[in-house]
Amino acid sequence: MTNVKQRQDEIIMLIANKAYNQPLLDSGLLFQQDVRDNFYYASYLFAAAEDQALPFAGDREAAKSKAENVLFHLLELQDQSAESETYGHWPLSLWPTPQEAAKNTLPVELMGSLMVYFYKRYAHAMNSELRSSFDTVLKHIYQSNFYRKPVSSYNHHEAKYTAAKLVFGQLYEDKALVEDGYQSLCLTLDRIKTTGMVEYGALPWFWHWVQAFTCAWELTEDKAIQTSLAQMLDYLWDVRATYYLGGAWVGSHSRIWPHDMPRDTNVLHDYVQFGDFRLSDVMPRTEYAGFLVYEASAVVRDKALNRSAATEIKRQVPKQVGQASNEADVLHTYAYLTENFAVGGIWERIAEFDNEQHRWDISLPLDAAAGVNHLYFFHPGDKFKEGDLRHQSEYTEVLFHRNTVIASYLIPDDQPQQIWGCLPIGEWVEMSNGLFGLCGNVLIAIFIQQAYQRELQSDRSVVTSTNNQNAVVVEVIDLLAAQAQGIESLQQFASSMNSRQPAFLTSNDEFSLTYKTLSAEALVLTCGTDRKITRLVNGQPVDFAAYTVT
Repeated sequence: MTNVKQRQDEIIMLIANKAYNQPLLDSGLLFQQDVRDNFYYASYLFAAAEDQALPFAGDREAAKSKAENVLFHLLELQDQSAESETYGHWPLSLWPTPQEAAKNTLPVELMGSLMVYFYKRYAHAMNSELRSSFDTVLKHIYQSNFYRKPVSSYNHHEAKYTAAKLVFGQLYEDKALVEDGYQSLCLTLDRIKTTGMVEYGALPWFWHWVQAFTCAWELTEDKAIQTSLAQMLDYLWDVRATYYLGGAWVGSHSRIWPHDMPRDTNVLHDYVQFGDFRLSDVMPRTEYAGFLVYEASAVVRDKALNRSAATEIKRQVPKQVGQASNEADVLHTYAYLTENFAVGGIWERIAEFDNEQHRWDISLPLDAAAGVNHLYFFHPGDKFKEGDLRHQSEYTEVLFHRNTVIASYLIPDDQPQQIWGCLPIGEWVEMSNGLFGLCGNVLIAIFIQQAYQRELQSDRSVVTSTNNQNAVVVEVIDLLAAQAQGIESLQQFASSMNSRQPAFLTSNDEFSLTYKTLSAEALVLTCGTDRKITRLVNGQPVDFAAYTVT
């Protein structure tokens, strides 16, 4: 297996080659969709041209000149008027032209601190014009004071503000700002260790936490601050390792983007840290994974990479500010991880940012799937658009137990009367009330209460089922475990499982679902006319007392 430095160099070269071969736009930039991509790609191109140890095949002088020009044009787009409400900021999207595009508060949050890192690392090699431009731009970022905000919500914005306080305070010898950043860091670290992260499984926000604090850790000269930053990064990488399976992020998410679900593609930091899957050419979020790394401890790496023994993760996380009425107002997340698959979800439906909560799924390691590596069903809610399998409604009740999920969908008449499912590419057997598949090294049984249709696409199957009363039961089993039960083939598995149909009983205002797993465990999910939900495992109610912060 390659080491961390080799994997970082691989990323640098992949992105640098793309930047080198990509024609410039009329604006002199590489991208118009997101201003930050210009900074990231030009940074990698500059690094590849400058580092003689990297096997860059292009003309190094031409590559360096191209990178410098892109960076210079990018820096020119900063609002440098101290009287402006967007002082120190850049546009985000560069439409209709970079000069006409509206300024946005987001780019500088992450890009600002990374610019300091890039400047510190490469200023000596820049031409005088670019070096002077960086000097000016960084001074304006510092003077803009965008980061001078108190810690209150403990979210990714404040994580980036905290890191920026440390980075810019040190750069401009502002001791009061450094102290503010240090206190913000300590408050945040204490909070998340005590109550957990409000942004559970929140991609891409999680990587902004990692990058911001890694950047500050790389740059700080204060040993006490660096120690606290190391403690923060140890915590973050432990969280990542807990829900890691071969490049997949297991379980529920408070936010997902199309590059997070139904296939994990925002994986560059995972690749650098763990390196146990093949790196794809698709890199939707390049950012600074090729430059910044804080190597996780051997214990954390072993947690992520060794799944030989099945693991249950039961955690409580706080609701976001504005959703919680008191400190004890928490959510409960569940995950069950094995070497070849994971099952996970969150018990409570919460309307997270942009209605992007991902309630539950089955996850496969990236290398086990030719296309998507997540399997899940949902009822569409606010912001849902056909073709984008995100944005779920509130009309779902769930039961999780080890390798099995039960999900009920009791849908009001004024809502879409259809549930959607996403399945990985594999070998699938269709029967009247179920789908039975072999994907990677696992067998999957899916029972659907109502009739369904499956459409095979290039990287997935999409399943739809229409009715206002519906339910899904999914049970997953490792091939070796199935063989131990005498199941030798998919056809035998399908035949055996088809005879184990769940008991679906529903009406307009109540439902009862009963299922006995291959391990002979009895699962019951019911809702009475009083709307009270009952969840039983082997006759016992699900107990959240075992759910802890860590």
